[in-house]
Amino acid sequence: MSQGDFQAQNPYASFGHIAADAPAADRLAFIKRTYIHLALAVYALVVLEFIYFSIFGAAMNDLMPKLLSPVWYLLMFGGFIVSGWVARSWADSTTSVGKQYAGLAVGVLGWSVMLAPLLWIANHYVTPIGTQTYSPIAVAGLITFLVFGALTAAVFLTRVDFSFLAPILAIATAVAFGLILASFIFQGLTSGMWFSAALVVLASGYILYDTSNVLHHYRTTQHVAAALALFSSVALLFWYILRIVIAVSGRR
Repeated sequence: MSQGDFQAQNPYASFGHIAADAPAADRLAFIKRTYIHLALAVYALVVLEFIYFSIFGAAMNDLMPKLLSPVWYLLMFGGFIVSGWVARSWADSTTSVGKQYAGLAVGVLGWSVMLAPLLWIANHYVTPIGTQTYSPIAVAGLITFLVFGALTAAVFLTRVDFSFLAPILAIATAVAFGLILASFIFQGLTSGMWFSAALVVLASGYILYDTSNVLHHYRTTQHVAAALALFSSVALLFWYILRIVIAVSGRR
C-alpha cells in the first residue's frame, strides 16, 4: 500500500505519531509545546479575571448576586457544559489548526465565566495562616500548583499509563454531575466539605490520566488538545480547593 493510500484510509496518519512511539526529539518537542500552551491558557484565564474584576468591578458587584441565584446559576452551568463540549470538539480537530486554537480559547473563556462568581465570593474572605492573613485565591492557587506539580512529577518519573482510570473517572464524573444538578433542587447537597474533597480527588485523577495521555496516547501534533485537557483538570482542581479554603476562612 502506498503512503497516499494509507493516509486516505486513515485520516489520523498525517496527524503526527503517537508520542510514545515518536522519536525522542519529537516527543520532547510535543511535551514542551503542551505545557507552554497550558501555561498560556492559565495566564489568559488570569488576565480575563483581572479584566472582569478590575475594569468591570462595579458592574460585577451588581451582577454577581443575581448570577448566584439558582435559576441563573443553572443557566450558566448549562452554558458552561455546552462550551466545554464545543471546546473539546474543536481542539481535537485533525483538519484545522485554527479550529484547535479556537477550541482552547472557548475552553478558557468558559472557565473564566464559571470561576468568576466563586472568585467574587472568595474576595469577601481572608485565610489565616499563623499570624498573617492571605487571600483565599492566592492560597488555593499555591496549593493547586503544588498538587499539580506533584501529580505531574509522579507520572513523568514512574511512566505509568493511567489510561485504566478512564471508566472510573467517567462513572465518578457522572455521579458528581448528577449531584450537582440535584443540588439546584435540594439546596446544600454539594456544598459540604466532603463533596469538595471528593471532587479534589476526582480532579487529581484526571490530572494523572491527562498527563499519562501526554506521554502515551496523544499524537505529537495534538498539543492544543492535550493542553486543553490539562487546563480543564487544573481549573477543576483549583475550583474545589478554593471552595475548601473559603470554608476554613473568615469573612473580611
